[in-house]
Amino acid sequence: MLLSHFTFAVFMRERVVIKWGGGLITDKTSLCTPDLEVLEQLAACVATCIEHGFDVILVHGAGSFGHLRSKHWRLNEGYLPDHIFENDGICSTQHEAMEVVRKEMLELNSHVCEALLKKNLKPLIHPPHQWAKNTGPSFIGNLDRFSSQDVSKIHVTFGDVVEVEDSREFGILSGDDLVVRLSLELPNVKRLVFAIKGVDGLLRVPPEQANEQDLIENWSPDISFEGTHESDIDVTGGIGLKASRGSFVASKGVQVVMINGGIPERVLGAMLGKPVRGTVVTAKK
Repeated sequence: MLLSHFTFAVFMRERVVIKWGGGLITDKTSLCTPDLEVLEQLAACVATCIEHGFDVILVHGAGSFGHLRSKHWRLNEGYLPDHIFENDGICSTQHEAMEVVRKEMLELNSHVCEALLKKNLKPLIHPPHQWAKNTGPSFIGNLDRFSSQDVSKIHVTFGDVVEVEDSREFGILSGDDLVVRLSLELPNVKRLVFAIKGVDGLLRVPPEQANEQDLIENWSPDISFEGTHESDIDVTGGIGLKASRGSFVASKGVQVVMINGGIPERVLGAMLGKPVRGTVVTAKK
């Protein structure tokens, strides 16, 4: 009787989905360079959140492990047989680049997992190219692999190059699209947290011009904001995609917040559902 009660209690643990931005956990200007200090801080937040009784689903971005090479080879556009690409020193075709980016993402994921292991958490890794197809929030992929709950383990996935079932052949499934289905289709998910780099949330003016009064504390799609989208590097949608996807998730009743991922106490507070400085994302009123 005691065992069955414990099993039921564990299953009913509330869940938090958190997205670590690629720019937060890597140096985006230097190919394949993780920020190990930030990873350690973020892993500590996850461990403490779990100690407080929540299960955590972790999604991380690519940063310098995916965006730079993907941008050069235009992997987000799919197969471009008529385009002439310049050899990047490692790859000579888009298909070679696709395989290299997948390996680089696994390398970044290994750094993420190492940080979690140091906090006595066992990562359960789900590389999207092994189980998902197509891009966007309606991608094909069975989420049953994320259903198990164990206080010593954490499900981890990330943005990746996946197969596409049309003439494009392949494309990039963004972590910002992964979090939509994870937040809405898994049971007991209470909140989605976007941990981003360098800013406290969505801003009314460009980040380089902003002061403390320019933070949008409550945002819906009818409110304009300014953000830095590194179009020369990024092959997904930057902070605009996070806002859009977050608003959709919020429209289904899940709390969504964007916070500065470089401030650990804010990351933890947001994961625990406490009010912290950041942007609460809502659906259009």
